[in-house]
Amino acid sequence: MRVRAPEAADWALARGISAFSSAELADLLGVPEDQVRRRLHVHAQRAEWVMPVRGLWVPVRAEYRTWGAPPGVEIIDAMMEHLDARYYVGWLTAASLLGAAHQAPQVFQVAVDRQVRDRTVGRTRFEFAQRDVESVDTVAFPTQSGSAWISSVATTAMDLAVDVARGGGIDNVATVLVELADLDAFDPTEIARVAALFPAVAGRRVGYLLERFAGRDDLESLHDVVHDAVESPSRLDPGGSPSGSVDPRWMLYLNREVEPDV
Repeated sequence: MRVRAPEAADWALARGISAFSSAELADLLGVPEDQVRRRLHVHAQRAEWVMPVRGLWVPVRAEYRTWGAPPGVEIIDAMMEHLDARYYVGWLTAASLLGAAHQAPQVFQVAVDRQVRDRTVGRTRFEFAQRDVESVDTVAFPTQSGSAWISSVATTAMDLAVDVARGGGIDNVATVLVELADLDAFDPTEIARVAALFPAVAGRRVGYLLERFAGRDDLESLHDVVHDAVESPSRLDPGGSPSGSVDPRWMLYLNREVEPDV
């Protein structure tokens, strides 16, 4: 089958096709692969098509054409498959998708198993961080074209606690943790199990912040995992010095006051 360039985007969307490689699109259009960009140039300028990574073409639904591209969650899976990279959407972006972000994140945060360059696609600014994505729990988040992998509630909590800067600082991390703890999917047993896969400081921060600001009294299994995991106390705020009083239960230097927006 051959499809003319002006009709190609709507043809693909009507058939539930969410992405093409340049070779696949060349075959559809009946042109050499090196002519695909020229044939779609006008239609890409009209935001009917977007190329989020080299050699991958995504047809854009009419409701997103003023944005220049679909939302990040709609295209991340195709992007990573095309790059042959394992990934999960994490940190504040995952919290937002899970329903726990107090404010919309400014970037779309993605963990990947190899180096991927940050980029902006339409309205989405993708920020990639290399890490071991195989060792953490993820869940499938439904999208219009299929699904995207995002960190589980427990993984999201630990990621935010261990990488406070990506969470917008300790105050914002505390805010998001409190909201995660309100979700039906929050399971203290899972929190403790996942905490064992992270540095002890992550579980210590999660335990302290949730007991103090969310009133959780069901974190004993988490306490058992992290209290003696490292002999010396950890810092509540990684940006501060190891000073101030030590919380003996969670083995944390209380090196600053935390003020979550709750």
